[in-house]
Amino acid sequence: MPADTPRSNPTSSAPLLVVQDLCVSFPSRGRMIPIVEHVSFTLGERDILGLVGESGSGKSVTAMALMGLIDSPGVQITGSALFRGQELVGLPQKQLRRLRGREIAMIFQDPMTAFTPVYTIGWQIDEQIRAHERLSRKQARARTVSLLAEMGVPDPARTADRYPHQLSGGLRQRAMIAMALSCNPSLLIADEPTTALDVTVQAQILELIRSLRSTYGSSVLLITHDMGVVAETCDTTLVLYSGRVAETGPTEALFAHPGHPYTAALLASIPPLDGPRPHRLPAIAGAPPAPLERPAGCAFAPRCTYVHASCLPAPPPPLVPTGSDTMIVQRTVTDTSSLESVDPTDQTRPCTTTHNTLTEQSFSETTISRPTQLSACVLPAEGTPLPPGLKNTVPAPGEAVTTTQILSPPTSSASGGPQL
Repeated sequence: MPADTPRSNPTSSAPLLVVQDLCVSFPSRGRMIPIVEHVSFTLGERDILGLVGESGSGKSVTAMALMGLIDSPGVQITGSALFRGQELVGLPQKQLRRLRGREIAMIFQDPMTAFTPVYTIGWQIDEQIRAHERLSRKQARARTVSLLAEMGVPDPARTADRYPHQLSGGLRQRAMIAMALSCNPSLLIADEPTTALDVTVQAQILELIRSLRSTYGSSVLLITHDMGVVAETCDTTLVLYSGRVAETGPTEALFAHPGHPYTAALLASIPPLDGPRPHRLPAIAGAPPAPLERPAGCAFAPRCTYVHASCLPAPPPPLVPTGSDTMIVQRTVTDTSSLESVDPTDQTRPCTTTHNTLTEQSFSETTISRPTQLSACVLPAEGTPLPPGLKNTVPAPGEAVTTTQILSPPTSSASGGPQL
């Protein structure tokens, strides 16, 4: 596939994908069990959004619901997922098949099981190309070989004639990415593409994914449980816990100032690159609840060191702003006498500052502050931000952690913030 023919329009202001209140429920024991609850996010053109959380948090189910690949009997998928204005939820399978592979493609978690073992790599990529485009077998194979070469596969012509089990894990993953990109999709969903790969190959695959937006004009929804991968790759991060959105926002802001205890705990578990070496890395006590046993209030409450009474009753805490992003809009005003005085402390309207005044023309910049970091936690809503870092709550060897210790309410410091 030529690298200079991206389909997406980088100048378009409309988002590529808008997901609102996506819910996925499966039948079990005579009732519907919610697996994903009210997940909402927006993915812009050529953006990379990281979907992060522990295993079982609903990341892959969310992606499969968007792709229309959940066909379990009795499953209920509600909410809205607009892809360039077209509703994906409830879309007939015939129309979904036209989108899958061509406009929306997916890199599956395990390429060994995603590829059909009885067909060669090249045959399977050829098949997808010919299913969506009117090309001969020879033209499809030429594109397949070109794609494999662009993905860094050595001797691509010979590799195309090999079966999946004859390739290493890194080469299988590159072949899977080549297959996903074979029809130049606008949206690429990557479900833990670096799983079971060594560190060197991991870095190569991540660099390849980062280059897709400039090479192919693709937006990427990256699913992972590795916060290091998110920090290195993603523009925006959405943290899922037990099927619910815990926090979302720009990656840099979310890593610098996490607003949810779960996000802070995930970041605290990353080994520090400098400073004193900790005795043990902080860990989150317990395990995520089963969908049948999900608490009525905050799902993270049984494992949270900040939990108190307002966290427990239903409904779950809503997403509240914990940070803001700034957008600069430059405009030209020809009549300087028409400029009105603006109170810079008035947060209900843009703050306008004149930078340069000429004889009959003035250039001004308008700063609009928009909250973009949101957290589903009662602490920001109560005006109590998290402390700068989490202490090591892992017990020393031989020391037991009791439920009382885990669920004990935080004590207030002199500044009014809870402490561990």
